[in-house]
Amino acid sequence: MARTGPTTLALPSFGGATRRLVLINLASFFALAVLGSISGNFTGFLVEHLALTPSSLVHGQIWQLVTFSFVDLGLLSTLFSLLTLWFIGEMLESSYGARWLYQLYLISAAGGALIAAALSFTHFPRISPDASFAGPFAGIYGLFVAVLLYFGDVEFLFLFAIRIKARYLILIYILYQLAKLVTGAQVFDAAVLLASALSGYIFLKQAPRRGFAYSFTERYYALRNEYYRSKRRRAARKFEVYMKKQNREVHFDKDGKYIDPDKNPNDKRWMN
Repeated sequence: MARTGPTTLALPSFGGATRRLVLINLASFFALAVLGSISGNFTGFLVEHLALTPSSLVHGQIWQLVTFSFVDLGLLSTLFSLLTLWFIGEMLESSYGARWLYQLYLISAAGGALIAAALSFTHFPRISPDASFAGPFAGIYGLFVAVLLYFGDVEFLFLFAIRIKARYLILIYILYQLAKLVTGAQVFDAAVLLASALSGYIFLKQAPRRGFAYSFTERYYALRNEYYRSKRRRAARKFEVYMKKQNREVHFDKDGKYIDPDKNPNDKRWMN
């Protein structure tokens, strides 16, 4: 839990994009659990095609770039990851908005999956293309980087007991994954999470402050408004030509807006 003042047990609000991401992951967990109780073979088949596997990815199962981050079969891992997503997601969303949070989460996960999958075909460091990974922590590691960059001095209650600054807590997570990468324990998992952190960092450095979607929307409306202004200017020029044929003069500014002659009462050229 993030804290900047005295330690309390208050929980962050639960709404917006953070709530939707948590609920999607939770619904996926329970759906797979129910299916597993009905048909374990079918659930295994489903997870095999939803989890990230580089060898399957290059054979056309590109949906894995997104679906793998919403698949988790472990109860404790799901609980811990979704609590983490809730606490840090709410903090980031309240400052940067829902669309920005969606983009950071999904781009971090998909970007990390692509990088790790590409590494697996080089077999460095000891990664097999047949390895698999699933779980929301890929997107969460992108959120970790945002907290590290923007809220490094905020203090968290780690395990509801240990008060620690965000920068140190997140560095511990990253160092832990680096250790796994070096020692060869769950190498592909560590590669995906570290690559997701890198993708999140690239997004944060390259994307506009409000995210790509917000920037695209602003550019769309700017182009639309410029189109309407150009139509108004063309209409104004045609009207000026028409009025000159009627032996009258009217004037428009560079944006096609009519200049009221009453603002210059000594100018009588507009009159018949």
